[in-house]
Amino acid sequence: MHTFYNLFGLTLPSYGSCIALGVILSLLMILLIMKKNGDSIDDFLLMLAYALIGALAGSKGLFLIISHNEIQWDRLFDLSYLNLVLTQGFVFYGGLVGGLVMAFLSGKFHKFNSLYYIRKYVFIVPFAHAFGRIGCFMAGCCYGREWHGPCAVVFPEGSLAPGGVPLFPTQLTEAVLLFAISLILIVLSLKFRSPYTIECYLLLYGVIRFILEFFRGDEIRGHYLALSTSQWVAIAMVLCAVISIAIRRNKKTGS
Repeated sequence: MHTFYNLFGLTLPSYGSCIALGVILSLLMILLIMKKNGDSIDDFLLMLAYALIGALAGSKGLFLIISHNEIQWDRLFDLSYLNLVLTQGFVFYGGLVGGLVMAFLSGKFHKFNSLYYIRKYVFIVPFAHAFGRIGCFMAGCCYGREWHGPCAVVFPEGSLAPGGVPLFPTQLTEAVLLFAISLILIVLSLKFRSPYTIECYLLLYGVIRFILEFFRGDEIRGHYLALSTSQWVAIAMVLCAVISIAIRRNKKTGS
């Protein structure tokens, strides 16, 4: 439940450790599958490097936009405060958009079909994301609203979440659902060779995230009208998925 934990005398960040574990396991899984399928590991790793840069920039950029009122901009020249701003606070949606855009552009820059790899291996996105949500649970961020129903969790005093109050386990619920999405995408991609894996991911996660936002208790993500920023992005994801499927199906039937 704490932001940091001790391992062999080292003090490690729980959130960062979960992210690292998710990335490592995702890479191992992907490399094993790619070796079996004969896909180019070099092209994929190049695309992944671009995607990680885009994800970091996008997730931090969206956080700065959403939290601009809370940030003390006049203190950015204070190195300790600047380090705090740069190392804390990331928004998944910004990372998703930035990562996908940079992954696609990597193919344009280096002359290979990056869209093929994105469609085929998009299942690593929810898989790695699930570990990030477990990290959120360990750190206490992205917590749920007060909840006295089944599976309520209570964080200790001093956590990022309110201490001593039963809360809905939004982080763990989302982690379980993300693993389920990843499994569905693996089946669609590797067994059925579906050309709509990206759209399926956007559709499934958009619906899940929209619903889970009603159970969130933190207010840092921003709101517009009656919905949170994340819910508006979720709506956009679902619309993009539906429109993309319709356009591609019409092109296929028209040809």
